[in-house]
Amino acid sequence: MKIFSAAKPLSPAKARNCFLMNQFATPGLGSLMGGRIIPGLGQLFLALVGFAFIMVWFLRTMKEYYSLMGEDAPAMSSSYGRFFLAGALFFAASWLWSLLTSISLMRQAKTPEPPPPGTTPPRITNTPGKM
Repeated sequence: MKIFSAAKPLSPAKARNCFLMNQFATPGLGSLMGGRIIPGLGQLFLALVGFAFIMVWFLRTMKEYYSLMGEDAPAMSSSYGRFFLAGALFFAASWLWSLLTSISLMRQAKTPEPPPPGTTPPRITNTPGKM
């Protein structure tokens, strides 16, 4: 796969798949599939940073709760909420950026032009041993 080759026009189906990948799988992957390398890498980086912050919040919170399991002391309030907030903001920024890129890809997509009337489609020949 050539990353820096000349940009091919996107078909509507490929633009739709890029949109679905960006919005419902991982922000940035659909942009990379659509040929937007720099925005795709930026979106992916923001999403991974957001995920890392949320994981730090989750692991610290679970460590605190599991350390209190055998004690009769009341639960302490943790100050780890800032990690969750930072992670959510990073991930939301990545998702919104990928939404804008996805909309741009959908607008850029062109339907293939039908052949002019009177032309015959190219003939496909099946020769043994060649694919």
